[in-house]
Amino acid sequence: MLDLLPQLIVNGIVMGTLLAIPAIGFTAIFAVLRFPNFSVASHATIGAFAGFAANVWLGLPVELSLVAAFVVAAAVGVLSDEVALRPLRPHGALTTAIASIALTIVLENAVRFFFGNDLRGYDLPLVRDWRIWGVRIGPQQVENLLLALALMVAVFLALRYTRIGKSMRAVADNPALAELKGIDPVMVGRLTAFFGMGLVGAGGMLLGLGTSIDPLTGFRFILPIFAAAVVGGLGSIPGAVLGAMVVGLGEELSLIVLSPSYRSAVGFFAIVIVLTFRPRGLLGERAY
Repeated sequence: MLDLLPQLIVNGIVMGTLLAIPAIGFTAIFAVLRFPNFSVASHATIGAFAGFAANVWLGLPVELSLVAAFVVAAAVGVLSDEVALRPLRPHGALTTAIASIALTIVLENAVRFFFGNDLRGYDLPLVRDWRIWGVRIGPQQVENLLLALALMVAVFLALRYTRIGKSMRAVADNPALAELKGIDPVMVGRLTAFFGMGLVGAGGMLLGLGTSIDPLTGFRFILPIFAAAVVGGLGSIPGAVLGAMVVGLGEELSLIVLSPSYRSAVGFFAIVIVLTFRPRGLLGERAY
C-alpha cells in the first residue's frame, strides 16, 4: 500500500485545495456574523446545480459555469439570510445555528423538487489522465486546482486591498468599534453572506466536477468543510486553507490503514484531536 503514497498525497492536495473554497466561505461568515451557518451544505448543492444548469443546459464552459454557481449561491445566501437567519441573530448564535440546519433541509428539498433525485454529471470532455513519475492526475483535476487557487488569490487580494474587504475585517475584529468608525455592520453582514455563500457555491461545483452531483452533494461535504474551519481556527481565512489541507491529506492518507467507508470519519477525529490539544485551532481565532 505504501507504493501508493505519492498518489495519495497528490489526491490529498487536490482535495484539500477544493475543500478550502467552501471552508473560506464558512469561516468568513462565522467571523463577521458570529454563528456557524450550517446551511453551507445546501448552498454548496445549489452552486453545484447552478453550475450544472449553466454547463449542460446552456452549454457554457466550466469557467463561466463557475461564475454562475457563485452568483446563484450568493444570491440565495443573501435572500435566505435576510428571511430566515437575520431575524434570529439577536436570540443568540445557538438559535441561529439550529435555524441554519432547518434552512439547509428546506433548500435541499427545493433543489430536489426542481431537479429530482437522479445523479447528474457535467458536460466534460473525455481525456486520458496524465502519468507523471507513476502518479496519475487528470487534466480536469489540474483545471479545478487552478480555478480554486485563483479564487483563493482573489479572496486574499479583496480582503487586503478593497474597501469592502477592509470593512469586513474591521467588523470581524470589533463590530462596535467598526460602527463607531462609520461602517454599517448590517450592510457588511449582507456582503459577507453574498461573498461567503458565493464561495461555498463555487466550491460545491468544484467538488462536484470530480464526481456526480445530487441533492445531497453538499450534505456529504459538510463534515470536511466544518472540520477544515475548526482545525484551522474558526474565523481565520488562512486557517481555513490550512485546515482544508490537513483534512484533505488526512482523508487520502487514511486509506493506507482504513477502509474507504471510514474516510469521512477523518474530519471528525481531526476536530476531536485539535479541540483537545489546541481549542482555538491551528492558527487561533483571530479573523483573517
